[in-house]
Amino acid sequence: MTKDEVLNRLKDGNQRFTADKKEGKLQDKSRREELAKGQEPYAIVLSCADSRVVPELAFDTGLGELFTVRVAGNIANSSSIASMEYAVANLGTEIIVVMGHESCGAVTAAMNGGDNGYNLNHLVSHIAPAIAASGKDAPVNDVVKKNAQLTAEELKTRSTIIKDAADSGKVKIVPAYYNLDSGKVDFL
Repeated sequence: MTKDEVLNRLKDGNQRFTADKKEGKLQDKSRREELAKGQEPYAIVLSCADSRVVPELAFDTGLGELFTVRVAGNIANSSSIASMEYAVANLGTEIIVVMGHESCGAVTAAMNGGDNGYNLNHLVSHIAPAIAASGKDAPVNDVVKKNAQLTAEELKTRSTIIKDAADSGKVKIVPAYYNLDSGKVDFL
């Protein structure tokens, strides 16, 4: 599939999901057996770890179609970047979707500030640039969208593998926003 075909496939799957007409394909024993030989996911999705946001469901995909990386705030930390580098370099995946979501708790925590302990402070520090770019009085969902956009850009500045693939046209990086109430994914 071309990159545009992959994006259209994701959009079509999301449309089925929001219409409650999921196909639920590629989730059976024969698919598991096929994937035991290897994987060729057509898209990487960097998404929040929030239990309400499940990329495989939101895009109506089956086993082996998405290489999903989940971390609170859909941030680009060393581990999430390394995971995406693996998929780009070894699996040939050509689309990276960086998907934030409505009412993100990690973004809210970052906006509220304060001392949340070493690990959470480290995580929310990755969201600080989106807060600064959005303005201190911006609504949380505006900051979520800005965070997805900045994280998409950051992948190229923090990873030579992803930058080289993007610069050569082998990889396309697309920020997105998941609406909790409808399940609709807006590509930004």
